[in-house]
Amino acid sequence: MSKISDPIADYLTRVRNAILANHRVVDVPASNIKREITKILKEKGYILNYKFEDEKDYQGSIKIALKYHPESKVSAIKGIKRISKPGLRQYCTHEDIPRVLNGLGIAIISTSQGVITDKEARDQKIGGEILCYVY
Repeated sequence: MSKISDPIADYLTRVRNAILANHRVVDVPASNIKREITKILKEKGYILNYKFEDEKDYQGSIKIALKYHPESKVSAIKGIKRISKPGLRQYCTHEDIPRVLNGLGIAIISTSQGVITDKEARDQKIGGEILCYVY
């Protein structure tokens, strides 16, 4: 098994590919930061549900139930994009936090207070590393 250099990009790509293939459920290897991102996606209504499956030896996996519109079968996630990469980290102060699609999407930010959305970061007046955009 090869070592993944950017596990968050791998997570986002698995979700993106599952949506393109119209899968109902996607399985991703778990980590603490991926668990937090998954909780935010559920909280903001981008996914139906999730389940953390823990293994004894390693981190386990996350089963994510993707959300589609009942009639049109269009995914709730239109786009999911990695911003800060291992080779080029993207940090910002609370004043410089970008608005995703003029407030229609969310930016997920890793701060000293944990992984939170762009709106929460602005409200708490804390900056951090911009992990990804979801819209």
